[in-house]
Amino acid sequence: MGKLDGKVALVTGGNRGIGKAIARALAAEGAALTLAARGADALAQTAREIAAEFGVGVLGVPTDVADEEQVDALFASAQDRHGRLDILINNAGAFDGGPIEDITMEAWHNVVGACLTGPFLCTRAAFRTMKEQGGGRIINIGSISAQMPRMYSVPYTATKHGVWGLTKAAALEGRDHGIVVSALHPGNVRVERRMNEGSNTAGSGMVSDGGEPMMSMEEIADACLHMAALPPHVNFLEAIVLPTEQHYVGRG
Repeated sequence: MGKLDGKVALVTGGNRGIGKAIARALAAEGAALTLAARGADALAQTAREIAAEFGVGVLGVPTDVADEEQVDALFASAQDRHGRLDILINNAGAFDGGPIEDITMEAWHNVVGACLTGPFLCTRAAFRTMKEQGGGRIINIGSISAQMPRMYSVPYTATKHGVWGLTKAAALEGRDHGIVVSALHPGNVRVERRMNEGSNTAGSGMVSDGGEPMMSMEEIADACLHMAALPPHVNFLEAIVLPTEQHYVGRG
């Protein structure tokens, strides 16, 4: 018996990277899934793979989470397919940066739309469903940049601070309705874009050619699964998960 048998989860950015790893972890424990992402072809392939491997129902809905109408259509499709929503993973995101004086409005809006507007729109939609059904759980994938920024990351860092604020405010609103809201802040994760960078090992950690310690996507997915599978009266409000050798505290 899986930890999430009978549960229904929606994962944004679920066609690749951390989102795909989280979706696989949830499906392995019995959760039916709705996956959302902008890349329709990769989304359809991921949905087929997970359904075939784990024997759970998987719906893929191409969605730009920064678009209000598309998000509303996503949640309507998920409700039509599965009839309820127990877990929302707000994972979709984008990164852009550089010296602050060179950041364009296009770059700013792209990052804010994916990383902050998207989680707000999806959380709003999930609240409507979860209040009516008597509860649910929302996990926002933030970043350690919510507390300790990297250089040249103004749009991304600003949105991840916003995600942590969204988490706390939504957790407060959800408390009387059985809606549990949490944030998972990953450190360095070796996602697909790093796969071509070559790697070696140092201790138990994965290290890119640039010398930064890395976690696997499966390791951060395991942390998310632990949070998702907690009993409904328990909230892991904030989790910071990073390689032990990663520069974080006071990295400035």
